[in-house]
Amino acid sequence: DSIARGTIRLAHPLESRNGHQTVTLLETIEEHKFDALIGGARRDEEKARAKERIFSHRDSFGQWQPKEQRPELWTLFNTRIRPGEHFRCFPISNWTELDVWLYIARENIPLPPMYYAHERQVMRRKGLLVPLTEVTPPEAGETVETATVRFRTVGDMTCTCPVESPAANATEVVAETLTVTVSERGATRMDDRTSEASMEKRKKEGYF
Repeated sequence: DSIARGTIRLAHPLESRNGHQTVTLLETIEEHKFDALIGGARRDEEKARAKERIFSHRDSFGQWQPKEQRPELWTLFNTRIRPGEHFRCFPISNWTELDVWLYIARENIPLPPMYYAHERQVMRRKGLLVPLTEVTPPEAGETVETATVRFRTVGDMTCTCPVESPAANATEVVAETLTVTVSERGATRMDDRTSEASMEKRKKEGYF
């Protein structure tokens, strides 16, 4: 819809939509006058996420100011907002990736097969496995190979990568998660590789 309205203009058809999502998000908040939006982000995902609050305040421009976040001592939340402001709420902010998978395993929650080991065509690029898709074709000199992978996180297909893994069920993912040394975003997101502060910059502009 934002592309149709002209509020988002892609530089080229293969450009990542990820950064542009902020425009659509802020337009939707403005249209529906939301006071709060619930997300599944966690503090262990990325450095900027670690600064997040469970009730994360956004100003009237939808922007996040990390130095102005409200204290949440003793799990008490200040939910007062002025007209035009809103909260991004992250109820599992204090969970870890391991917590999530332990819960999935305990409750036997069914998931799409892409979260478990499967074969997929990929290209190796800057330490990541880029999936072969219409919007992520191989670059000059790259070789397409078939690897056994799974997705630790799922997002914009133009910048989300799988990891090599033989884990075929939740119990095996739990065991694998106990040994990983790179966060799920650090291991899977091309957009977070642009700079150390790329996520924080996007969040200040209104990104979820």
